[in-house]
Formats: sequence, C-alpha cells, structure tokens
Amino acid sequence: MCEQGGFMKFTYDELVKVTEAEVLHSGNTSSAFSISTDSRNINDTNVYLPLIGEKFDGHNFIQDALKKGAGGYFTSDKSLVFPQAEFVLYVKNTLDAYLKLALYYKEKVKPITIAITGSSGKTTTKEMMASVAKQAYKTHKSPLNHNNEIGLCQTLLSMPEDTQILVLEMGMRGFGEIELLSKYSKPDIAIIANTGTAHIGRLGSEKNIAKAKCEISKYLNKEGLLIAHDTELIRQTNDFSGQTLYVGLNSPELKDIKLNTNSSTFTYKNYTYELNIEGLHNIQNALFVINAGLKTGISEDKIAQGLREYRPIENRWQIEEISGYKIINDSYNSNPESLKAAVSTFLTTQKPPELLVLGDMKELGENEKEYHKNIGVFLNNFDDVKLITVGELAKYIASNTRHKSVSFKNSEGVAGYILENIEKGTTILFKASRSMKFEEIIKELNQK
Repeated sequence: MCEQGGFMKFTYDELVKVTEAEVLHSGNTSSAFSISTDSRNINDTNVYLPLIGEKFDGHNFIQDALKKGAGGYFTSDKSLVFPQAEFVLYVKNTLDAYLKLALYYKEKVKPITIAITGSSGKTTTKEMMASVAKQAYKTHKSPLNHNNEIGLCQTLLSMPEDTQILVLEMGMRGFGEIELLSKYSKPDIAIIANTGTAHIGRLGSEKNIAKAKCEISKYLNKEGLLIAHDTELIRQTNDFSGQTLYVGLNSPELKDIKLNTNSSTFTYKNYTYELNIEGLHNIQNALFVINAGLKTGISEDKIAQGLREYRPIENRWQIEEISGYKIINDSYNSNPESLKAAVSTFLTTQKPPELLVLGDMKELGENEKEYHKNIGVFLNNFDDVKLITVGELAKYIASNTRHKSVSFKNSEGVAGYILENIEKGTTILFKASRSMKFEEIIKELNQK
C-alpha cells in the first residue's frame, strides 16, 4: 500500500501546481492519479515518480512503467520525453516533488501529527503511541523502518482521509535529515526519546547527535509541544521557543515502580499504569506517550488501556520457548544505551539460570572497540553472568569482564554450543545490531 501512495489521488492540475513542475508533454489529463515510485508494480491509475538512490536511478525504468500502463511520469532529465505518456512533468529533484506532494496531502487531511525520534527507543515509543492514540482517534503510523524521507512520503500518502492522529518515526544518519522530515510533516507534538551513541560514527560526538535530534522542533507547531528526555545535554541543545516538557525517571510525579518478569507497573501524575513488558527504559518510553496522549485530550483510562495493549514488535524483546529454553530476542538493533538497558532489565527481572548472547554493535565509529570494552566493564556490576559473544567487536566485551565467557567470530556454531553446553530451562537474551542476523541462530536452535 505504501509503495503505491495508498489512498491519495491527485488531479493533473494538483500534480503540476504542488510540485511546480514544467510541462514537457501533455495529452489526456482528465483522470486522477496516485503516486508510484516502483515501476514493477504499476497501472493506469498511477503516475510514475522516479527516485534516485545510491545504487539505482528510477529514470532507467520510465519506459517499463509506461508499458505497464502508467498514465504519466515525472522526470528530472528533460531529454527523457516519451510521447506515449499522457503527460510528462519536469522537476529539478524528484524526491523534493515527492515530499511536496506528501505534505500537500497531509495538510488536506489535517491530522494531529506526533513525530518521534531518539538514538534508541523511538520505534517502541512510536508503537506505544499508536496503541494509545487508537483508543480515542482514527490513527495512522509509520510502518516498520519507514523513518527516512522516502518512508515519510509513503506513510503520508498511504494515510486514510479520515485519519485524526498521525504518528511518525524519524530516523537520521547525519545533520539535516530530521530537519527535512520535520519540514515536510510539520508536527504538532515532537518527542525526543534520548540522545545516545547510535550513529556516533557519522556525527562524531554525543553533542552533535543531540543537535541533530533537536532538529525535530525546527518546523514544530509553535503552539504545539516538545517532549524530551530530561538530560542536561538535551536541555543545553534544545532551542525550541514553544512549550517544552522534560520527562525522566527522576520525575517526582513518578512513583511506586514495580518491575516484574514480563511486566511492570508505576504511578504517574496520580494514575497507575501497567505495561506487559519489563524494564525501566520502557517506563521511560511510556512517560513520553502519556504526556503526548494527555496533550491530545486522551483520557487517562484510555491511555492506560493503550499501554496495556502494547506488545513488542518482531525482534524487540520477543519471548518464546524453543528447544527447552526461554528465548528473549531483542536483536532488532543495538547500541551502548539500549544494550545496557536490555542487559540490566534481563539480569534484574529474569530468574536463574540465565545466559547473555551479545553481538557486535555497529556504526560506533573510531571508538567502537572502547564502547564494546565498556559493556564488559558494565557487566561487572552483576553477579554470576553467563556470557557468549558473537563477532569481532563483541569479543572485547568478553575480554573486559570478570565473568567467564565463550566467544565466536560469527554465528556459526553458536546454536550447537548452546544445545550441548547450556542446561534446559535457561533464559537466554539475544542482543546485537540487526546486521548480525541473530534470528538465524534462533532459527537454528528451533530446527535442532
């Protein structure tokens, strides 16, 4: 659905006006068209918009799109005019045109827009927010991994016309990216979950990461609300002049925290909430959501219901019984902050016997070895830790902890070792960056 622009159809006049296109060719323009960026899946109700990526150029597939019935197409190359098209529209940059069309549609629908970013926790917060919002409003959210500029366009253009709340996840790899996402979504509420060391290899310092994350408020509604993790770094970096709420676990309004296996409860602003997932970091995420929900007028009862109904997405604290073991798969992604939070939650809520299987954390730059060594030192805060590391970087976790460990260069042989050496009934946490493909280890455990 997102690939094809979903529900939104544009008239020819809208396509030209919104994108400020130059008409290179025009024939039958009486129909309404949805946007497609995929020439492989297209029909006569679509206008083809060719995007240019690092490894592809959609302009190479214009003729394929026309053969499949595309009504017309955009181009940033004036030499690419094929008369069999109903119309040909020239724009300097096709991605800019895509963004303009997406924002145009969003401003027609006028949903309350909630944008969420953070070095870690943003996907969880987005999913929690959507679970809460749908208790009171017709809600549309970013699909998994749709957190860049193309994903933003796909999310906006697949939004039903009766959407009341739009929940967007915003990722970034460098300066200017979140500002661009903010410009073309114009949020009413923005959440900065945290600013840690994810992508520090690209931005160089936590200060720069905080600066990049704070770009989310660049186009935030001046009458809106910025909700940010209560850290000194974010306070020093934030320059939003509107209403700002700093939220942290040190809040005097947060009381009676109870951490259980697979659940947690807490009281916030004199109301008690329950999560069907453990961990202080998830309570932190819930605080962002509660405050955003209250800002949109959702009652505490409905906020509580939405939080109870939230369930982790695939590879995020996913629990299942496999081959006699209790497996907790949290290998969707990993960075120093999320790894410490996961390990701390695991070792303080699960009953022995327990085993950590930790893999490489990626995109940490020139100090990547030090970050892994620091995890090893962090593990020294706990007693009787059983540890397996997987990867050339994760071995530095093992070499810098007092606990006994076994290290593998890659995932080959890990499942076999567990089956032969780890007693049945053990609870095992799998945590690594996505590229380590820990799901393959778990799949092998299941097969054996």
